Amino acid sequence: MNSENSQTKWGQFISLVTVFFFWGFVGSANDILIPVFKKVFTLSQVQSQLVAWAFYAAYFVGSLIFFLISLKSDVLQRFGYKKTLAAGLMLSAFGSFLFVPAATMQSFPFFLTALFTVGLGFSIQQIVANPLAIKMGSPVTGAHRLTLAGGVNSFGTTIGAILLGIALFGMGDNKNTTLSLEDIKLPFIILGLAFILVAIFMLLSKIEDPVKEEEAKIEDGHKNFSIMDYPQLYLGMLAIFIYVGTEVTIISNLPALLHTREFGNILEEAIPPFIALYWGSLMIGRWNGGVNVFNTSKMVNTALKFIVPALAFGVIIFANIFAQHDVSAFYIYPVWILIFIFVSFIGGKNAGKTLMLYGISGLLMMFIGLVCPDKEIAMFFFISGGLFLSIMWPSIFDLAIAGLGKNTGKASSFLIMMILGGGIIPLIQGGICDIDLSNPEGIMGISWTHFSYIVPLLGFAYLGFYGFYCPRILKKQGVFHVETEGGAH
Repeated sequence: MNSENSQTKWGQFISLVTVFFFWGFVGSANDILIPVFKKVFTLSQVQSQLVAWAFYAAYFVGSLIFFLISLKSDVLQRFGYKKTLAAGLMLSAFGSFLFVPAATMQSFPFFLTALFTVGLGFSIQQIVANPLAIKMGSPVTGAHRLTLAGGVNSFGTTIGAILLGIALFGMGDNKNTTLSLEDIKLPFIILGLAFILVAIFMLLSKIEDPVKEEEAKIEDGHKNFSIMDYPQLYLGMLAIFIYVGTEVTIISNLPALLHTREFGNILEEAIPPFIALYWGSLMIGRWNGGVNVFNTSKMVNTALKFIVPALAFGVIIFANIFAQHDVSAFYIYPVWILIFIFVSFIGGKNAGKTLMLYGISGLLMMFIGLVCPDKEIAMFFFISGGLFLSIMWPSIFDLAIAGLGKNTGKASSFLIMMILGGGIIPLIQGGICDIDLSNPEGIMGISWTHFSYIVPLLGFAYLGFYGFYCPRILKKQGVFHVETEGGAH
């Protein structure tokens, strides 16, 4: 079979993307937990960011362990994709159940341990699921297939923020103003049971293992694998570190920004709609990018590029209205969605060009958010960062593993390690926010918490650079498939 012309294996792909949903659900749950733990345990902003640190540090630890084991025995070759995925899901289930004793003991370190355990399971799942999604069809549409899976992930983040917000704060006029850690127990018990059910579903699914087939076909890999032999990989590792850190830090520190006097002193119980809009922005972008996987005419594809984001935005609005949140301020947000769609047409199916353009766009959004005098508008510039981050993961991943051959599995584990950025970069921004405690007059006429968004601005700058530079590296190596504009048409 010619992999360049192979069709997406939809039955297997749909089975796989269920795990992407749960990654998103827990990711947005963290953003609800951060302001809750900050208030209940009386934490500084840096201390509250330990929630993100514990979760994303687990990706690094889990991936490092996976890599060290793979040096002696190829885990995927020995156990297969399905069993490895199921093992990761069971570990995450165990971590979810640890939230019950953590809430009973009201122990912040115990909560961090529970999150770390969930993250360990996710690291195993990510190592398997990301390259598998790319390989379920033509490599030309690999990044877009991963974007579509990311759209399911973002649906989980959007729904997760709203559902956990309801569980903790209630709905409408009956919202709780006193926070109870006991309310955390039931959502995570349900989540743990869901992980177990999905693990069983994975074992019974018809997902095929491509590892043995590829080992027989590909002979160009290095026997002694070295990261430094592949500049697209080590620069891509830094890009993943910065990408995840930028994605997480924008939203992890948003409750602190909205709680400042200049942004309206918005309280914890009113935060979930904004978190849902941010993660929903990633859903909008990924649903838009996922359109490229389907074999449609150019006219239909163009129409879907407008229709699908509109539907995704409708999901965000409907979910918030269901939770009885006031979202009247969100009706201006389609302006940013249209800007995103315009940039997506320019980028097309070129992974490097798209990454470069979205990096530049995100940088501009952060800059305008920093200088905009109208704070009600400024916050939407920061939230729109989710739109321009939305397709970056698959673009970076596809560029970073291009030309790696049978070393793809090892490279994937290194890339997943770099999810550690989601734990480190929010701490850096949180540290800048805490300068407000000792220097309340701020800097350049704005608070330090507001100024802290210089951190994601710099992140977007590097991501744009990687999108510009990496394709030039690959051309020198004779690798061109990530530069193809055709694909699904």
